[in-house]
Amino acid sequence: MSAPSTATPTPSDAETRHIVVVGGGPAAHRLTEALVSRELPGTRISVFTEETLPPYDRVALSKRFEIDDDLLLGEPSLWEHPAVVLHTGRPVTAIDVTAQRISTSDGETHGYDELVLATGSSAPRPSLEGAEEIAVYRTLDDVDWLRQRVADLAVALGRTPQCAVIGGGLLGLEAAGGLKGLGAQVTVVHSKPWLMNAQLDEFGGRTLNRLLEKEGYDLHCGERPAGLEIRDGGAAPAGGEDASPRPHHTLTFPTMEPVEADLIVAAIGITARDELAREAGLEIGSRGGAVIDATCATSAPHVWAIGEVACFEDICMGLVAPANAMAEVVADRLAGGAAEFDGFDTAAKLKLAGMDVASFGDGFAETDGALEVVYADPAGGVYQKLVVSEDAKTLLGGIFVGDASPYSSLRPLLGRELPAEPGAFLSAAGGEVADLDLPDDAQVCSCKDICAGTIRKAVVGDGATPPCADIGALKSCTKVGTQCGSCLPMAKKIMEKEMVAQGMEVSTALCEHFDLSRAGLFEAVQATGLTSFTEIIERFGTPADASVNFGCDICKPVIASVLAAQHDEYILDDGRGTLQDTNDRALANMQKDGTYSVVPRVPAGEITPEKLAVIAEVAQEFDLYTKITGAQRIDMFGARLEQLPMIWKRLVEAGFESGQAYGKALRNVKSCVGSTWCRYGVQDSVAMAIELEMRYRGLRSPHKLKFGVSGCARECAEARGKDVGVIATSEGWNLYVGGNGGATPAHAELLAKDLDDETLLRYIDRYIIYYVRTADRLQRTARWMEELPGGVDHVHDVVVKDALGIAEDLESAMATHVDRYEDEWAATLRDPEKLRRFRSFVNAPDAPDTGLAYVVERDQRRPATAEEVEAAASGQGPVLLSGPRIPVREDSGTDSRRDDGGEPVGQPAGQPVGVRS
Repeated sequence: MSAPSTATPTPSDAETRHIVVVGGGPAAHRLTEALVSRELPGTRISVFTEETLPPYDRVALSKRFEIDDDLLLGEPSLWEHPAVVLHTGRPVTAIDVTAQRISTSDGETHGYDELVLATGSSAPRPSLEGAEEIAVYRTLDDVDWLRQRVADLAVALGRTPQCAVIGGGLLGLEAAGGLKGLGAQVTVVHSKPWLMNAQLDEFGGRTLNRLLEKEGYDLHCGERPAGLEIRDGGAAPAGGEDASPRPHHTLTFPTMEPVEADLIVAAIGITARDELAREAGLEIGSRGGAVIDATCATSAPHVWAIGEVACFEDICMGLVAPANAMAEVVADRLAGGAAEFDGFDTAAKLKLAGMDVASFGDGFAETDGALEVVYADPAGGVYQKLVVSEDAKTLLGGIFVGDASPYSSLRPLLGRELPAEPGAFLSAAGGEVADLDLPDDAQVCSCKDICAGTIRKAVVGDGATPPCADIGALKSCTKVGTQCGSCLPMAKKIMEKEMVAQGMEVSTALCEHFDLSRAGLFEAVQATGLTSFTEIIERFGTPADASVNFGCDICKPVIASVLAAQHDEYILDDGRGTLQDTNDRALANMQKDGTYSVVPRVPAGEITPEKLAVIAEVAQEFDLYTKITGAQRIDMFGARLEQLPMIWKRLVEAGFESGQAYGKALRNVKSCVGSTWCRYGVQDSVAMAIELEMRYRGLRSPHKLKFGVSGCARECAEARGKDVGVIATSEGWNLYVGGNGGATPAHAELLAKDLDDETLLRYIDRYIIYYVRTADRLQRTARWMEELPGGVDHVHDVVVKDALGIAEDLESAMATHVDRYEDEWAATLRDPEKLRRFRSFVNAPDAPDTGLAYVVERDQRRPATAEEVEAAASGQGPVLLSGPRIPVREDSGTDSRRDDGGEPVGQPAGQPVGVRS
């Protein structure tokens, strides 16, 4: 290799240095992010990518099988930075290293001062005649094509498609999992006797083989395919009961039985995209890739290479951690630093539902004198191994199959002395893992190269930035856990220990009035059987003085929710009305003009023409604005408080009930049309959605809940964006949990597969009640699961395996709720005392106050003019300008905000027109 390029000194402000990045994958993204963060003066960055999307997360590619997500990396603001220009859909076609210029597909040329090759790799196909018939798994487009192909095959063949995946490594198994999730029967073809042989030893690999076979995968291991036979049209066999077409393809082998498949996918490794480097005359490795040294410099001056196209010590590696490490090295060098790439981090974790597999370091014990500490349970499908030095003190590597819970704690200790005996870290053997205190330079997040010291510094803050005292702030500040997320449990543990060390309180208190967390308070109220706010605050509140007895806007709604969840009683009775927030007090959603919206329940979006007609009549009679919501319901806006009972009466008589759109409860269950109408549907999603909505309606929870049910893997109900998502398969239902929309969207994660109806309901019962009991105040299911130790794996243990032994109790609690449910609208209409709440004024109990005028609250920037006040008072016009409408009477000075029972009944009233209290 010729002399490496040297870093160009940082230019002065008057100079401009042009850095060109060729490629648009994770490595290019990380390099751009690293360069921008260094704020290099006079530097501009141009990124050229052949794909039309900005860089996306190939590590999470399997998610695309389940939901339409572009998987974009980082914050979009990166590509809006004034020093960065992203050229999508503009592949580079040539490099002139002498003139320091590149050419693009549109015929343009661009000069560079520094050029970084991040062209990644391509997915090879086997060397077989007819291999062009074999699909690959590499890009979003590849996954989209596979999704559509499996759906089309299911319709065309009238049976479950048979798919074969060639390659039993990480990518191959993720592809196989995606295809199986689409409803296909999958055979994994692998050249070695056991899967993931690059990461797992024989015992670990054979344990994984058994786990996959138990999950319904067919395995064909031990030989490479020798041939590919292709039949025209996939003809049906002659005669017999099964007249469905035969698979179109047959893979043949030297000695093993052939494998027939309707679709074949290859995931057999990577081929470096080194065409540009070859044509430019750069040194190429013996197995491809642009050769680099420890600085990531190639053989050409001012040309660098990172990621899968880079060949270091004759190896091209298809993992994200080394690519990110190379990007940081180049960024540091271009900033005048001296960083070096010290080799490949080969740690890997399989992202396949139900398969807990991970390895790191010297898992094969190839180091001289290495010892292997092993726990193996073939029947239980668990294998754990630690590799340590000859004195059993230094951690060299590890392999985990079936239970990888120690992985996130141990990986940062690679090459370091263990704080306890190795056997203590084998969780499957019952060892009590020592409390780890990682050194500052121990890497916690390999995806983003975040060390323990970085997390500790973020917790303390530096004066310019505030301390990070929760996991959300920590992720935002350091980017830890924002790629694969496997490091989050360890990151949270480090954060909380540092908070304690700094004298910061790691508080779980609900508010200033309760030292208990919401979960602790829920358990305490349940154990004592208390039924009122006064009893609860006297028993558990602190300090107990008169000011506290009134509670606050935090603890009052929480206690109201806890009582409702435990007793399923009318939420406004027995003093509970004062605890509720505005919407719950009115059993309707307050809008910005002071009126309310009414949302009747329409389970699964199924509605009769007669019921539609009633909604239309009500909307016309009360002059309500109507809107089809994103949740398959009809929202009616503009109702005044005193009109609500009249509207409910009409709706209840027509068979409607409250849709709880105002409550922290189940909002709705969204559904596609399923097998009843859709030609792709494999289960009756509408019937299931109705059953779920009627079962869980009205259950009060820490935050709102939304469900979705899709009748096939095409996912038209967007179930994976819901707190509980159910997706039909040919074998039953797949259950997903923890998906949320909102400001921080999250995809639901697979909890269990191919469930029958009874098991599905049982698991949802357990999941929802466990969430209701243990989540924090206003915590969505996504954040709750994220902060649970072990995340979705812990939830799986509790819900599916009943690891805590509470499944029967959780199911019983849900059964009690189902038995006790009562529609809140109907309950209000039956009781005159309850109806008293829905009056604008105490002095107008029987009819709306005709002297009441609604005006728009005046803008805070100026007072209302005398003309505006006079116009509003005479009914000729409103007071401008923005904000909620409030009811006013010019001649009333009575504060009518409370009814005879002393509880709030609506917005403030009784103020002179145009004046706000």
